[in-house]
Amino acid sequence: MDFDLPETAIAVREGVQAIARKYDQGYWDRCDAEKRWPEEVWRELVQGGWHSLAIPEEYGGAGQGLLELAVALESLAAGGAGGAASFLYLLTPAFGGLTIARHGTEEQKGEFLPAIAAGELETAFAITEPDAGSNAVNITTHARRDGDHYVVTGQKIWISGVERADFLVLVTRTIPAAEAKPRTNGFTVLLVDVKQAVADGTLTFQPIPKLGTNTVASNMVFLDQVRVPADRVLGEVDQGFAVLWDILNPERILAAASGVGFGELVLEIACDYARDRAPFGRPIGANQAVAFPLAKVKAQVELARLMTYKAAWLWDRGRPCGSEANIAKLTAADAAWQAADRAFQTHGGMAYSLEYPVARMFRDARIAKNIPVAEELVLAHIAQHELGLPKSY
Repeated sequence: MDFDLPETAIAVREGVQAIARKYDQGYWDRCDAEKRWPEEVWRELVQGGWHSLAIPEEYGGAGQGLLELAVALESLAAGGAGGAASFLYLLTPAFGGLTIARHGTEEQKGEFLPAIAAGELETAFAITEPDAGSNAVNITTHARRDGDHYVVTGQKIWISGVERADFLVLVTRTIPAAEAKPRTNGFTVLLVDVKQAVADGTLTFQPIPKLGTNTVASNMVFLDQVRVPADRVLGEVDQGFAVLWDILNPERILAAASGVGFGELVLEIACDYARDRAPFGRPIGANQAVAFPLAKVKAQVELARLMTYKAAWLWDRGRPCGSEANIAKLTAADAAWQAADRAFQTHGGMAYSLEYPVARMFRDARIAKNIPVAEELVLAHIAQHELGLPKSY
């Protein structure tokens, strides 16, 4: 058993950390306050090829895997970006690059992957619906075959980054859930040209005002007779559930990597303050009431890192990783939240001041317990699949 990271992942860590160190908390505060994409960081990631790590070399990428993507995201988060790092690695590197590299046709790979690697094409992912929530089986967005096209009608919610995206990785039903046998049949994943559909007036979106993670908008998306060429099906018609799991498991693994990096960053901020703050003549970090909770969070972060790396390692080898991805997401999200909570407590009343980044960290950490999958559903999965308990939902 070897716990050393491969040299590729070590190089990724060093390269992404070098970029992250250029941007202080003031930069991330401004991006959040102005609700703007961290364009400067994104451009540096693209220029260095740090966004295209999992794209095969023949298409302009680095030919690496999900493990390297996870290390890159963790490093960016820990280096200063915190929760804002997630979407820089989820939207295009994972939802687009990783998915198309594994499930695209040769024609799709040739069309999309070089453009993604060059930073000329961005993607987003759409599955969640207002009436389905986490129950993906019940989505109703429908794709109907019409000659050489599919015609798509439906509504999605909490779709992040569609305002930037060139293409949307869209999960549809080609067989309604009530008619599908089993119900996991009848899914078809489509690559939708967002800008063309917007120009046609068949796709519209509306940003949702939200508490945090404001460096990217999350949107309601409305699809009204969107026409998608039939050669833009990703995977097999009616068998898109296989593609879907190869999107959702990496999403959870990368969310976990973000939580690990986030936890490291917030611990650093809290410990710096605990070393410097001395209202009673000695640093507050010398008090066990401050130090022990922070030490416990450090242990949680390290455990989450191990499971995150294991889940990514399994996915890269094409092995089942659903439970590991869920456990990684569960533990990392909780570690990030505990880190933010303890940082808030360590800063005392100053945590409420926007002079410090703690308030932003507190807001961003909380949502990780709900997305990309709710904590309760993760626990239900573990109970059923790891403990053999009856299905609860």
